Amino acid sequence: MTPGERDVLLVVDVQNDFTPGGALAVAHGDEVVPLVNRLARAFQHVILTQDWHTPGHVSFASSHAGKKPFETIELAYGTQVLWPDHCVQGTPGAEFHRALDVPHAQLIVRKGYRRHVDSYSAFCEADGKTPTGLAGYLRDRGLDHVFLAGLATDFCVAWSALDARKRGFRATVLEDASRAIDTGGSLARAWQSMTAAGVARSPSSAVEG
Repeated sequence: MTPGERDVLLVVDVQNDFTPGGALAVAHGDEVVPLVNRLARAFQHVILTQDWHTPGHVSFASSHAGKKPFETIELAYGTQVLWPDHCVQGTPGAEFHRALDVPHAQLIVRKGYRRHVDSYSAFCEADGKTPTGLAGYLRDRGLDHVFLAGLATDFCVAWSALDARKRGFRATVLEDASRAIDTGGSLARAWQSMTAAGVARSPSSAVEG
């Protein structure tokens, strides 16, 4: 498959805190970087997402007395997994991985910067109703097929793919160019949801260019 003018590569959260040594490291997360770099060269259109939390964000376990990372709480918008402090605005952990090489990226979508609501998806906050504006951007640019790679498969990649489908876009997850946290069976649940929504899965080797 050679990407065309209506295809876009969405590179999700390839940041220091999600790679080995980071505050919320995804196992082998750094292994996606060379794959993403190769993929990006095949796409005319590339968008990056960047987790960009405030200090004391509601999704941090440290913001809730007595709570530990990976426990859950109920918030107004639903169940929230509590995370270690990560990707805090302006910190080294929030920076893109140093080996990420996508100079022609056309847009960076920052998410999670609203203190009282988490944000996994590139399209919409975790409340399910606060848009990032990405859908409108894609439509204005005439882009209709979103290819996804990055971190983590079972959270930000999956939520972005599902929201792409909800908004009428085709979505394909490049499976080997993504890595999962897989806490409590989250990866299997994510793939079940994505498959049911019509999200395709493909190896990165299927992309030529």
